[in-house]
Amino acid sequence: MTPASHTRPNPDSLLAAARQEGRGRLKVFLGAAPGVGKTYAMLSGARRLQAARFDVVVGVVETHGRVETEAVLDGLEVLPRQSVAYKGTQLSEFDLDAALARRPALLIVDELAHTNAEECRHPKRYLDVEELLAAGIDVWTAVNIQHLESLSDVVSRITGVLVRETVPDTVIDKADEVVVVDITPAELITRLSEGRIYLPENAKRAAGGFFKPGNLTALRELALRRTAESVDHQMVDHLRRNAIEGAWPTAERILVCVGSDPSSERVVRAASRLANGLNAAWVAVTLERSDFEMTDAVALGRIDEAMRLAERLGADTARLSGPDLPDEILRFARRENITQIVIGRSSPTFWARVRGRSLSGMLLRRASDIAVHVVVGERTAKVARRRLWPARNTLAIGLTAALGSVGAAVLVGMLASRYLSLPNLSMIFLAAVLGCAVTVGQWPAIAAAILSFLAYNFFFIPPIFSFSIATPYEFFTLIIFLLVGMVTGGLAGRVRDQANAARARMKTMQSLYDVSRKLSATVSMEDVLWVLARQTAGAIRGQVVMLLCESDGPEAGELTIKAAFPPEDTLQPSEWAAARWAFSRTEVAGWRTGTLPNAFYQFHPIRTSSGTIGTIGISPSDRGKPLSAEEERAFAALLDQGALAIERAILVVDARRGEALAERERLQTTLLSSISHDLRTPLSSILGSATSLREYGGRMEQADRDDLVLTIVEEARRLTRFVANLLDMTRVESGSLALRRDWIETADVIMAAVTRSRKSFPSRIVETRVPATELPVGGDPMLFEQVLFNILDNADKYAEPGTPTVVVAEARAERVIVTIEDEGRGIPAADLDRVFEKFTRLGSGDGRPAGTGLGLAIAKGVVEAMGGTIRAESPARAGRGTRITIALPVAEPSAAKFPAAEEEQALAGVALHSRR
Repeated sequence: MTPASHTRPNPDSLLAAARQEGRGRLKVFLGAAPGVGKTYAMLSGARRLQAARFDVVVGVVETHGRVETEAVLDGLEVLPRQSVAYKGTQLSEFDLDAALARRPALLIVDELAHTNAEECRHPKRYLDVEELLAAGIDVWTAVNIQHLESLSDVVSRITGVLVRETVPDTVIDKADEVVVVDITPAELITRLSEGRIYLPENAKRAAGGFFKPGNLTALRELALRRTAESVDHQMVDHLRRNAIEGAWPTAERILVCVGSDPSSERVVRAASRLANGLNAAWVAVTLERSDFEMTDAVALGRIDEAMRLAERLGADTARLSGPDLPDEILRFARRENITQIVIGRSSPTFWARVRGRSLSGMLLRRASDIAVHVVVGERTAKVARRRLWPARNTLAIGLTAALGSVGAAVLVGMLASRYLSLPNLSMIFLAAVLGCAVTVGQWPAIAAAILSFLAYNFFFIPPIFSFSIATPYEFFTLIIFLLVGMVTGGLAGRVRDQANAARARMKTMQSLYDVSRKLSATVSMEDVLWVLARQTAGAIRGQVVMLLCESDGPEAGELTIKAAFPPEDTLQPSEWAAARWAFSRTEVAGWRTGTLPNAFYQFHPIRTSSGTIGTIGISPSDRGKPLSAEEERAFAALLDQGALAIERAILVVDARRGEALAERERLQTTLLSSISHDLRTPLSSILGSATSLREYGGRMEQADRDDLVLTIVEEARRLTRFVANLLDMTRVESGSLALRRDWIETADVIMAAVTRSRKSFPSRIVETRVPATELPVGGDPMLFEQVLFNILDNADKYAEPGTPTVVVAEARAERVIVTIEDEGRGIPAADLDRVFEKFTRLGSGDGRPAGTGLGLAIAKGVVEAMGGTIRAESPARAGRGTRITIALPVAEPSAAKFPAAEEEQALAGVALHSRR
């Protein structure tokens, strides 16, 4: 990192400033209670700007009948309000569209926490303000401290008044300017008694409740503290944006350094007490050298425990890494405007003490503008140093490996000196040191280096079999060999440890990659939950149960078990209580926590961008100790990925539900349109003809009367067909269409349908080509006749006048094939499959209305229920016409009825078609 990069502006602050370009500026007048003068101060400032020829408009202001406020409002341009009907009354609301159309330089919008009427665009007024700001209009607004969302419960406990209208704290945090309008409680009570806030009756009631001196003092303190926090955030953002380093002592901010020693939790608690005493924000950081990776699972576990403790106590957390830890800490502290650093007393090694390299000592020397608190505890540091040595069994294995490798080196050296006469055998011992480092670790390698030093001296340096050295240069060679062996052994051992850590990380990353790949390939909620439960159980080597909150049904709002590994369908009462606690409080509960620790599972909330949707319970196989740091990190990563996958599955379900609702609305609209037009037309014809016969029948010619009667009959038949189609389609959709399972002679049904069609449209020529042999099929003869009639009716609508419609029946490969062919204009290729969908109409044919678009859909449902298929072809011949082909299985004449199983399958086919 270059020195210039130390002082560069914070990129996030620059991006935040860039996002503000083109937006309006928000100024909030914050008060501790009603009547402190927020609106008066806001309007007074607006009048001063208006006097300076600034474009100021009042969007909405509530004067509450206060004379002083009404007086200062006089002379300002006020937008008319919007009248909204609500439960039989008219409400006056802020007109957002009028404000956007007027587009003043500054708009006054009072009562920021106001809830709008249901007919308004936004449910809350602060959302109106957000739209105004996005449009580039500056806004001044006013709000009381009790309306801030994070403080509403605190205010309720103080005053006993439940606050229902709230504003998110982010509105205040994002404000460009916050102004406190403040008066003393005594002055406010005086104003209340003089009737300058409420009417006398309301003022007397308020004085005995909300407007007590103690309540007002507490609210005043909350308002001042909240404003100080907002100003502090603005100041820190100014420092980051302008690359200003160094602590500006405007407000206390504390940083606590968390290490791997057992005293870290005590240091965190000391920092928490200091922050609470100073009412200061604080942040906990853990440190890691970029050139060295910690692999000790116990040390990593201590760091994670201390960081979780800091989070529970209200601290922000961060992880720092760099080659120079003191410099990295101070750089972070200056960037975050830290004024005080809390650190535990370091326990450096002997060489670190000689060089004065303890972390706390270096911070004390370098921190010229930041106070450093060194927490000194009991003699736990020395105990911790002793525990850093390997365990007894690990030490025995290491020493055995060192002795074995050095013994092997001695044996090889003796053989080499006897048969090869090598001048220097030290490389053999160095190879033994490196081999021990690579195979066992750092401490055995150092032990092997010391043993090699002694063995090389004893066996190979004259006088041999003695630890004395004859020549000084041999002693120097031995010392160099010892140093080289210890350094190379230590480095090789460290490389081995880091390789093991990298291998463990790669294993975790591979596991996370596999989970991510599996989750990305799953869409249904059941699959997502099963993959997450199984992978989590493998990561913690234990049991997992997942509970989600039901969104609808009789158990809406309740947690239910959705997945478990191994499978589990019930929980004990204590476990249900822990799960509900974790869900409602969004905090960990159950095993090894402070809440219901006797539960078998430890429940973690599953958080998404839309809130907490459920909990996941984990229980490792070894319940005697907590999860290791590696297991916790893997579980946290799995939980985050699982939450995203669950949210994606929920969004997919919502999208499908939305598509289904949109399709339903489209069908309903089409159906209503068909009923309102296609059914009204024959009714109008019938009504007109009947009226004409009643009023003028005696004066009409017989031929005219016959024409009117014929019109009534034809339109009544047409109306009957429409209603029958609607009823049949309803039965098909619901799966309740009752099919008789009779043996049918196809030729008889065809002739019945043709005869019926000739009565309905006598001008149409219908030709039939049916063989003399029997063509038996199984099904309902009445419904099969209706299918054929619907197709003939459809052909009559779209075929040219005078052209024939041909009906052909034949037996082909154990199936009966019925084709109905016309010579109309045909069907476009893109619509051949769509013509069998509900409400599909391709336009009028010969001038007759196109119908409801249900005839072919009903035909498809009935034919499929009979076990057959139906398809359309166009053009049929010579580039024109349409051919509808029906294929039904041949039935045995002896089978008068279908078996019950086949009947159920046929009905299931109707229901399946309705679902399609």
